[in-house]
Amino acid sequence: MVEKEITSTAKNIFDLKYKRNQVYFNARKIHLFGKDFLELLYPQLSNKHFKSYAEVENQLRYLKIHLCEILTNIELKRKGSLSNKEKICQNFLKQMPKIQESIDLDATAIFKGDPAAQSLDEVITCYPGFKAIAIYRIANVFYNMDIPIFPRILSEYAHQLTGIDIHPGATIGKHFFIDHGTGVVLGETCLIGDNVKIYQGVTLGALSVSKGLQNKKRHPTIKNGAVIYSNATVLGGETTIGEDAIIGGNTWVTKSVPAKSIVYNKNEVKLKKNK
Repeated sequence: MVEKEITSTAKNIFDLKYKRNQVYFNARKIHLFGKDFLELLYPQLSNKHFKSYAEVENQLRYLKIHLCEILTNIELKRKGSLSNKEKICQNFLKQMPKIQESIDLDATAIFKGDPAAQSLDEVITCYPGFKAIAIYRIANVFYNMDIPIFPRILSEYAHQLTGIDIHPGATIGKHFFIDHGTGVVLGETCLIGDNVKIYQGVTLGALSVSKGLQNKKRHPTIKNGAVIYSNATVLGGETTIGEDAIIGGNTWVTKSVPAKSIVYNKNEVKLKKNK
């Protein structure tokens, strides 16, 4: 009886998932691409140490081949998209210097902004916020090239590594700092300026998750220099946190906050009455 059930289940799985000879992307290969790319830029994260520029060039060629294979297995439905995978790879490689510059600025912001950080090497190897932002910078390039699912899988890889969930569609400026990071959620249509600092547990989310809002701005705008402390929740596409504003921990914000404002919860202490 058990053998018959196994045979029946196997046939059912094959008919549903394999019979049409559909080509499937491999999420683990996308994770590996993100890992290899980050390790190439930051050897502190890798067990590979290249001894010449020729070895670096070979690794870049390997990454290009790997990326083209991944793009081949992703169903790019737009006309000519499969034939354009080579152009997509070339476009990404051209943007590598800009990506590295952005990530370097983020690492510097973390180092300068955290008194506990002793060196950039410590930031790169030990700070989950750095890894999450770095992978976001990579994923965002593919998102802006309108590549389906690939950037989401990259960002989910960062989520699994760090506990930080940054949608690849978010727009994030320079010198971005996520401290600690666990539980941070940054939605797809967030607009985040330069020199913004965010602590663990912060949510920049939507007031509504209606499917009808799919192509509209649902998430807040955070202006330059704002600081949002742990477990604060800021919601809504029309909500703007002004420049250099401070949002205190455990606050709930659904309306815009002017520049240089401070928002906080008022603590109240009451003494117990003696019975």
